[in-house]
Amino acid sequence: MQRCPRRSVPLLPRLGAVLLLLLLLLLAPAPAASASTTDTVTPAAPLAGDRTLVSAGRGKFVLGFFAPDPDDAGTTYLGIWFNNIPVRTVVWVANRESPVTGSPAGAALRILANGSLAIVDDNNSDDSVVWATPPPPVSSSLSPGALSNTTAQLLDNGNLVLRVPGAGVVWQSFDHPTDTLLPGMKLGIDFRTGLDRRMNSWRGAGDPSPGEYTFRLDPRGSPELFLYRRSARTYGSGPWNGFQFTGVPNLKSNSLLTFRFVSAPGEEAFYSYDVLDNATVLTRFVVNSSGQIQRLMWIDMTQSWSLFWSYPLDECDGYRACGPYGVCSVERSPICGCAPGFDPRFPAEWALRDGSGGCRRRTELNCTGDGDGFATLTNMKLPESANATVDMSLGLDECRQACLGNCGCRAYASANVSSSGPGTGCFMWTGDLLDMRQFGNGGQNLFVRLAASDLPLSTSSAETHSRTARLVEIIVPSVVGLVLLLVGLYICVMKVKKRRKEATPLPSRNAQSTPFGRRNQIAASSDAQDDSLHNGQQGTNKDCDLPSFDVEKIQAATDNFSIHKKIGQGGFGPVYMGKLDNGQDIAVKRLSRRSTQGLREFKNEVKLIAKLQHRNLVRLLGCCIDGCERMLVYEYMHNRSLNTFLFDEEKQSMLCWEKRFNIINGIARGILYLHQDSVLRIIHRDLKASNILLDKDMNPKISDFGVARIFGTDQTAAYTKKVVGTYGYMSPEYAMDGVFSTKSDVFSFGVLVLEIVSGKKNRGFYHTELDLNLLRYAWRLWRDGESLEFIDPSIADTSNALEVLKCIQIGLLCVQEQPKRRPTMSAVTTMLASETPTLPEPCEPAFSTGRNHHDDDDNGEEEPEVKVCRSDSASSWTVTVVEGR
Repeated sequence: MQRCPRRSVPLLPRLGAVLLLLLLLLLAPAPAASASTTDTVTPAAPLAGDRTLVSAGRGKFVLGFFAPDPDDAGTTYLGIWFNNIPVRTVVWVANRESPVTGSPAGAALRILANGSLAIVDDNNSDDSVVWATPPPPVSSSLSPGALSNTTAQLLDNGNLVLRVPGAGVVWQSFDHPTDTLLPGMKLGIDFRTGLDRRMNSWRGAGDPSPGEYTFRLDPRGSPELFLYRRSARTYGSGPWNGFQFTGVPNLKSNSLLTFRFVSAPGEEAFYSYDVLDNATVLTRFVVNSSGQIQRLMWIDMTQSWSLFWSYPLDECDGYRACGPYGVCSVERSPICGCAPGFDPRFPAEWALRDGSGGCRRRTELNCTGDGDGFATLTNMKLPESANATVDMSLGLDECRQACLGNCGCRAYASANVSSSGPGTGCFMWTGDLLDMRQFGNGGQNLFVRLAASDLPLSTSSAETHSRTARLVEIIVPSVVGLVLLLVGLYICVMKVKKRRKEATPLPSRNAQSTPFGRRNQIAASSDAQDDSLHNGQQGTNKDCDLPSFDVEKIQAATDNFSIHKKIGQGGFGPVYMGKLDNGQDIAVKRLSRRSTQGLREFKNEVKLIAKLQHRNLVRLLGCCIDGCERMLVYEYMHNRSLNTFLFDEEKQSMLCWEKRFNIINGIARGILYLHQDSVLRIIHRDLKASNILLDKDMNPKISDFGVARIFGTDQTAAYTKKVVGTYGYMSPEYAMDGVFSTKSDVFSFGVLVLEIVSGKKNRGFYHTELDLNLLRYAWRLWRDGESLEFIDPSIADTSNALEVLKCIQIGLLCVQEQPKRRPTMSAVTTMLASETPTLPEPCEPAFSTGRNHHDDDDNGEEEPEVKVCRSDSASSWTVTVVEGR
């Protein structure tokens, strides 16, 4: 009984200790419950050293000190970057002009006594504040202790805001962009405060200090965005027309992004964008140190940033590329042309492809209102808008009358085309028309004022013009329909007569002397009188510029087209080797009989093709015509085609890297000549290794250029009903939709470059482990920084690594899916010639159709041809079928 009290006494303090411990454990999460402090700086809790702030909500952004250059840890900046992605991507820098030097541990972000947010460098006691926001304005409405309760908070949209109780947000990082525009940020001017929100590039990849390039809004006239290199403009977006900038046809709201432009005179003018799926999509709009404006999207699958679009994109994006009243278009060569009613101001410079001097008016304006009219330019980037006025109360017809009534008015356009109909509002230009370009698709109508004598259709008034237009709309289709009907009937009758005449044997002593049957008898046609090449003659004076060969000489040179002389089979017919009496070696392409041209057209085309002279083109020596037979005679290439060496395991080592690089350069120069510098603008449409021939010195020469013209295919058309090309080399828009342009050849060139580097054929290569074709395999290696693994092993030890990497990247740029992302051939030749080019990052290449492990260009069989059939209606398409050609 006496021990019981002794044993119970120690339990009380022990029980109390256990209860106290439990209480402490329950209270332990209390500091974490105040999670708001992790995204906020207060006077009592500065941000110092390696501590960071993470935005509340989804935690998308981080604020902290960082060293952009790992080799220069003594230079520290305060910045904001994306959280939860492996690549640190800085979107805002505070002290880009005044970095913290010395130990990063000595840097701190504090709120000073005057309420400003400042970066303090404790390493330097003499001048510790290296960056600070303006002190908040003091007003009578603020309580005495308001400034001491100032806070800075990082929001989940990436905005760092400074708040004063009673005054709200007094400063925010969104008002001071660096090189990046995030969703919700404004790019423009607040006229009430004078705040100019502009973007400025980094000086370099590891240097966030202000660089050479600035992207900002010019508020004059109709506000427009311009890219500057120092003080010189390099690119203009074109005016805003209600739903996009007219010089940026890709800038359209879609399922991911919406765009906004506000122009309120006296208040503000700005551009901004928002992400519809803000929870999962990461995007940024950047001005990089190379002078490119880029939209980048984060791709989770690849864990990298992907280029969505980029400007400037081509030569016509250059600021004032064609001078006053000049119109730039990459769809023509040369790219500069004059607006209707204008001629080059400096014809000599214009002939040398320097269009910067612009154009001048042929006839001065009358300025009476009745003597002038307007020419319509379609798909236009509207002129620079600094000298334009905007009146949203006028319709398009009223805008026309207002322009005619103003002697200084040079052009007009609709200011808002987002609604259906002709549009609303009125742009009027009262100065020179500058920085214009014409797109193949996109842009809007521009009405340029001209004197009556320069108008395509002179009218005295808008009413007369409208009445005439209505009459034209009724009469022209009727007349055209009648003419087409009569032409169709005439063609049918002539074809029937021609077949009947061909079916009737013509008596001739030499009728059986050649395998052609009716040698020297040309089928009856409207061209029968043009027989200057017939019977092997060298041509009359009229055709003295058309080289021709006698059929007997061609037969003798090729042993009567012996099978032993056959050296290839292409889509346009077989090719035979021959030797003329004078010892000259020739190659004879015996064209198939699919040509829809008459004799006159064929000879005209041969004349034009024969005029194409370049050291990287196979020279056309002439032609031979005999009855329905048509042959082209070329210089003979002793080393045959490129694929003879490139895809042969025994011969590919003969192509060292130096020769391969020379071949790539030669092909590029040849294509550039066809696209830009020749008397014709030729789109090859069937570039492939078997159409690249090698001379005795292994110099490349492009063959089969222009032959598509002979088969009735218009080289200037945007669409074709019959796709002439080879699977593996055809661009996706050409293979799938029959749409071709110079960018189709650029795609084929990119495939060729990757084949030359790797020694592998695109149509025969497939990486089974990675499930990739050649193009995507090259892109995967490039993305992973392992591009040197792509090179042909037979030349890996003797190659120039820098040239190889450059060629791979150029090849990948050329095979991008969207044609507008592919470079022009002039840009390609520049990149190849530059020793240290700054190249844009390529997107993932297009899907390559028609892979076949057994295909071979030189297997003696004709290539498959894709035939895209469509009806006369632009909206009616049939299934794509494949037929041999």
